[in-house]
Amino acid sequence: TAALGEETLASASSSSDSDTGGASPPPRKKHRASAAEGAGEPGASAVVTGLTGVVLGLATHSQATSAIHFNRSIVNNLSSSMQANGAGQGQETGDLSCLNSAQNGESSSAGHSNGLLSSTDNGNSGGTSNGASTGPGPGSMAGSTSSNSELKKKKRLTQAEEDVIRLIGQHLHGLGLNQTVDLLMQESGCRLEHPSASKFRNHVMEGEWDKAENDLNELRALMHSPNAIVVSSLWPKPETNCRMKFLLLQQKYLEYLEDGKVLEALQVLRGELTPLKYNTDRIHVLSGYLMCSHAEDLRAKAEWEGKGTASRSRLLDKLQTYLPPSVMLPPRRLQTLLRQAVELQRDRCLYHNTKLDNSLDSVSLLLDHVCSRKQFPCYTQQILTEHCNEVWFCKFSNDGTKLATGSKDTTVIIWQVDPESHQLKILRTLEGHAYGVSYLAWSPDDTYLIACGPDDCSELWLWNVQTGELRTKMSQSHEDSLTSVAWNPDGKRFVTGGQRGQFYQCDLDGNLLDSWEGVRVQCLWCLGDGRTVLASDTHQRIRGYNFEDLTDRNIVQEDHPIMSFTVSKNGRLALLNVATQGVHLWDLQDRVLVRKYQGVTQGFYTIHSCFGGHNEDFIASGSEDHKVYIWHRRGELPIAELTGHTRTVNCVSWNPAIPGLMASASDDGTVRIWGPAPFLESQEADGLNENCSNMDS
Repeated sequence: TAALGEETLASASSSSDSDTGGASPPPRKKHRASAAEGAGEPGASAVVTGLTGVVLGLATHSQATSAIHFNRSIVNNLSSSMQANGAGQGQETGDLSCLNSAQNGESSSAGHSNGLLSSTDNGNSGGTSNGASTGPGPGSMAGSTSSNSELKKKKRLTQAEEDVIRLIGQHLHGLGLNQTVDLLMQESGCRLEHPSASKFRNHVMEGEWDKAENDLNELRALMHSPNAIVVSSLWPKPETNCRMKFLLLQQKYLEYLEDGKVLEALQVLRGELTPLKYNTDRIHVLSGYLMCSHAEDLRAKAEWEGKGTASRSRLLDKLQTYLPPSVMLPPRRLQTLLRQAVELQRDRCLYHNTKLDNSLDSVSLLLDHVCSRKQFPCYTQQILTEHCNEVWFCKFSNDGTKLATGSKDTTVIIWQVDPESHQLKILRTLEGHAYGVSYLAWSPDDTYLIACGPDDCSELWLWNVQTGELRTKMSQSHEDSLTSVAWNPDGKRFVTGGQRGQFYQCDLDGNLLDSWEGVRVQCLWCLGDGRTVLASDTHQRIRGYNFEDLTDRNIVQEDHPIMSFTVSKNGRLALLNVATQGVHLWDLQDRVLVRKYQGVTQGFYTIHSCFGGHNEDFIASGSEDHKVYIWHRRGELPIAELTGHTRTVNCVSWNPAIPGLMASASDDGTVRIWGPAPFLESQEADGLNENCSNMDS
């Protein structure tokens, strides 16, 4: 038993040494010694208590049964001793850890703006730095291992993750959260921009132009863009001949002029800008600014914000474009990416029909963009039944406040659009068109309206919409066929023609200004240049005619008759209704067929389609199957088929000012006004919910 007690004592002693971490660092031993001398160490008391139990056990027990009780006592006492030692050491280690962390934090604050890098690193590297360790030994090793693994994880950032961190940092920096940026960069181990770039940025924003020029020499080695340096063969020093230096000196020159330092500005112009031999035309313009009498005149002529943060920030944005992203990020890169994402979602949205707003403040970045079909003009809002025969044409005015409809009943009805309810009511009726009205054209200012008849009509009527008076009734010959008309952008002339070979240019009084012989016109359109007139003819083509120099050229060639066409506002795209083929989209500039839209039934009736919606993203057309078809301009399949008419739909017109309003004219004698569904349930109850089948692809 005595031998067992000695062995147990030795084991307890070695266990105590190993539990306390073996050979601990000298400061920790000194600290523990002082603590034991001063207030007494709980671990030492527990060991003494354990030894007392051993002595008592040796003195009072000699039997085997006593030895068993003796061993149990040793185990219990040693356990309490280890717990006491662990608690004491954990408290001491926590105190030391906090102290070391604080000391390290103070020392690191001089090197970092927020002083958080060193304290964070030390806090993670120590196994018990948080003071929460329950004891030494394997637990401490596990904590150290997990901390090291965390550090390794932080260092293993992918390129995409680093890019995201830099983008976030740039955005936060723009918001003025510089301390947050410092912490983010320190904790992630990333770098927002190269130190040379940071120095260059500061010098530019502070207007220290000489230092900024010197910074360019450091940045030269970092520039990999082929457009970064523009070397002149006439100047032997490529480091002085770069686009960035020219921009810097230009800002320096303008600021000198604004401050009234004319001599210094002249020295920059002659001694620094001119020797670059770069953009000499701009140098001539800059020299003219010397004649400006005051600062306001200079800012106006140079289109410059003046000396200060605004102009220097704009300069820095230009300079950043010549630096690779690894050195300095492009300006406001995160906002650019977010804006592109929002625009892409809008482009992919089949029913997006609201004003395009490039500001991120108008959208939520937390949700994907989606527009409901209920917001789209798929539902009949009003049925106009005032015509008593087939309605051949309809057209909204350019300002969207009126709708003109022409019918076989020889009348033109002008409708007023209520700006709030979007309901239409009759404004006036224009009568006397003996052959009926098959085509209408509003003047650019919506003051006049021209009405044309079918093939056997040799007359056209020019009405004053404001007064309801007939200003001109034009007829050059009874053998003419004037079936189409188009206004010149100046509003003072128009062109008209027909399939019998007439092609005239006239003034508002019907006087003939020019004519083109032998052109059998099916449809006409005047381009925005005021000189070119597009005309589809009986040769299945569209040609451009210039009445000033009497030249013409072929633009579009189809394989089937072009029954009608219309042109987009920018004059780039043409929408054709082709006999037996349907609706085709052409690029007039590149002279190529862009797209063929499917679904519509087109024979040899004249059907008029249109562009519509905000940015003219949509295309609508009537059809011989009694439907109205709507396509997104970039898709061949219809996104909506509107039913309700009972005969051929001859014409569709989209309101240019109210993108959610559309009109269709039909041989059934009605004009339908289409709009969004304000209350779907009530529309279903009233039977107004027309079929708007979704043909999404």
